[in-house]
Amino acid sequence: MMNTRNLTVLLFLLLSELPALAQQKQQPNIIFVVADDLGYGNLTSFNPASKIPTPNIDRLAAEGTKFTRFYSGNTVCAPSRCALMTGKHMGHAYIRGNTREPLRPQDTTLAQLLQAGGYTTGMFGKWGLGAEDTEGAPENKGWNAFYGYLDQGHAHSYYTDHLFELQNGHTVRVNKDTSLYSDELIIQKALGFIKENKSKPFFLYLPLTIPHAELHVPATYVQRFQNADGSSKLGPETPFIQPKGSRYRSQSQPHAAFAGMVTRLDEDVSRVLALVKDLGLDDNTYIFFTSDNGPHKEGGADPVFFNSSGPLRGIKRDLYEGGIRVPLLVRAPGKVPAGVVRDDIWAFWDVLPTLCGLAGAPAPGNIDGISFTPAIAGKKQVKQHPYLYWQFNEKTLKEAVIQGDWKLVRLKNKGIPEVVELYNLRTDIGEKNNLAASQPARVKQLYALTKQAKTPAENKLFDWSDMEE
Repeated sequence: MMNTRNLTVLLFLLLSELPALAQQKQQPNIIFVVADDLGYGNLTSFNPASKIPTPNIDRLAAEGTKFTRFYSGNTVCAPSRCALMTGKHMGHAYIRGNTREPLRPQDTTLAQLLQAGGYTTGMFGKWGLGAEDTEGAPENKGWNAFYGYLDQGHAHSYYTDHLFELQNGHTVRVNKDTSLYSDELIIQKALGFIKENKSKPFFLYLPLTIPHAELHVPATYVQRFQNADGSSKLGPETPFIQPKGSRYRSQSQPHAAFAGMVTRLDEDVSRVLALVKDLGLDDNTYIFFTSDNGPHKEGGADPVFFNSSGPLRGIKRDLYEGGIRVPLLVRAPGKVPAGVVRDDIWAFWDVLPTLCGLAGAPAPGNIDGISFTPAIAGKKQVKQHPYLYWQFNEKTLKEAVIQGDWKLVRLKNKGIPEVVELYNLRTDIGEKNNLAASQPARVKQLYALTKQAKTPAENKLFDWSDMEE
C-alpha cells in the first residue's frame, strides 16, 4: 500500500510532466507534399477541364483551403527548394540556379528549426540541396530520417539501381532492384515514418519526383489510359525516341504515361490521407500540397496538350506565371476552413516562418519570408509583402517582380538590349498584353525593385553581373 509521502512524490512527478505533455499534444503534425514539375492546370481543382482527374488531391481543396496566388521559389528544382528550406528569395538565397551545390553550415533550414522545436523530421523523395558527405547532406540539415534521391539528375531515373537513406546518422547509398518503381518505395517509407511517429509531433516533407521526366510509371497506370487494343485513349501518340546522350528513355505513349504518373501522384496523396485518418491523427495534422515549379516539356511531355499551365502563360524555366505560380492546398480539419478559395499573394520563402508559426518554433529574423498562419486559419492576413522577386539564368538572365496586381518581367542577354514587359495580372492573368510602353512610371517603379531586391551572390556560380552589361 502506497504511503502518503510516496503518493505526494508521484503526484509531483505527474504534475511536473503536464506542461511538456500539453505542449506535445498541442503541437500539430505537419505533412508538406511537393510534386515535381506539376503545372497549375494539372489538377482538376484548379482546372476543371483537365484531361486527368485528380479526385484525391481535390479532396484537399474540398476539405481545406485553395490558394490561387501562391508562388514557387524559382522556376527550376534546386533554387526553388532552397527558397522553401531557407526562407530566402532569389535575391538573397545561396543557391539561385539548378546545380548540385550543397547548402552551407550557416544556411539554417526549416527542418533544423522544427527539429529544435521538438519535432521528429522525415524527408522522403528528392532533396537536391547536398550530396552525401557534404555540408548539405540531410543529416546536417535537420533530418532524422531520409530516403530517396540526393540530386535532381539521379531523380530522372525511376528504375534506378540505388537510392540513398539516412542510417545511423549518415546518408548512405542503398541498392535496389531495378524492377521496382522508386515512387512506391518512397511512399512506403513515408507511410512507415507516420506510423512510427504517430504518438509525437512530426514533420513529414514529401518531395515526390513525379510527374517529372522521364515519363515512366508502372504499366497498370498506363493501361488506365489505353483502349483494349493497347492504343492510347488520349488520341494518336507521337512516341518519344531517346536522343543520343539523353538521360530520358524512350516512351511509345508519352501522353498515356504522363496521365498515369499524375494518377499515381493522386493515389499517393490518397494513401497518406487514409493513413492519417486511420491513425486518428486527422484533427491534429496539417497537410499541404504544392509543386516545385511549372510544368515541363522534357522526355516527351506535352504541356500544351494537357493544358498544364491552365490560364497561365509559360512553363518551367519561364518567369511568366506558368513557370512560377503553383497550386497550393492546405487541409487541417477544425483549423483550416473547408471549401474556401483565397488569393493571398505568397511564396515558397514564406513556408518556413508559416510552419514555424504553426509549430510554435521561432523563425530566424534574417529571412525574406513572413508567416501566413492567419490566412491558413481563414483570418485576415494583415502582414503582406511589399513585393515578390525572382531571378533565373540559363543563357538568358530573367528577372520578375510582382507588386499587387502588377508584374514586371526583365529579359537580358549579354551584349543585347534588354526587354522589359509589364502586365496587370488582375485583368490579364495570361500575360498577353504588355503595358510597358503605356505605363512608363509603373515600369520605372518596378524596375527599381529589381535592383533593390538582390545582393551579390555569395556563391560565385550565380554571379550573373556580367549579364547586366
